[in-house]
Amino acid sequence: MAGRGTGGERSRACRGGARCRGHANFTLRHQVPAASGPALELRRLRPQPDSCRYAAFGRSTQGRARRPLRQQNVNNPFEQLGALNGLPADRAVRARIAAEVIRAAREYRWVGLYDVTPSHITAIGWTGPTAPQHPTFTLAQGLSGAAVAQRAPLIVQDVRNDSRYLTTFGSTRAEAIFPVCGAAGEIIGTIDVASDRINAFTPADEAFLRQCANVLVFLWK
Repeated sequence: MAGRGTGGERSRACRGGARCRGHANFTLRHQVPAASGPALELRRLRPQPDSCRYAAFGRSTQGRARRPLRQQNVNNPFEQLGALNGLPADRAVRARIAAEVIRAAREYRWVGLYDVTPSHITAIGWTGPTAPQHPTFTLAQGLSGAAVAQRAPLIVQDVRNDSRYLTTFGSTRAEAIFPVCGAAGEIIGTIDVASDRINAFTPADEAFLRQCANVLVFLWK
């Protein structure tokens, strides 16, 4: 008999119990514990009978390597980002949540969202190990400034070889900057993604981040 002492039921395949994180309702509070404001349930996850997966993060509880985005049978990160439009929360809170959704979807090390004005670039929300070393800098500085100037995404696979890099973290090796465009085509913001590995960004990352910039334009309106 599968008794209480033997834990027989617990040794069987996951049946979607309350203790299973992969089958819990995914809320914004789970994503960003420190953020204030109401939790928003984005969608109820379907039980996976054969394995228990962190559906929001695209990885198994055994810590398997990241799967290609197209193969992940998980919540759509673009739907999660779109759900932030109209969320009754401070803009900085929504920006931080958006940064966490982006980071978690592809297991990035650090993600930041920035405002772009005619003279400065300023962080409005980020997620990762630490805050940016330069939360505000002039439009002429850094890879972000270069991306805004060329009005196109900029991916540097080894920042040690690019003199334009403005040090944010000493351990950064690769960085990707994706501009966010306003209705008139002007650059109104950027998405900044940093990695501690050289050659970290693939064409799949480029397509993903480009779409994130399109979906999140409401944060800058």
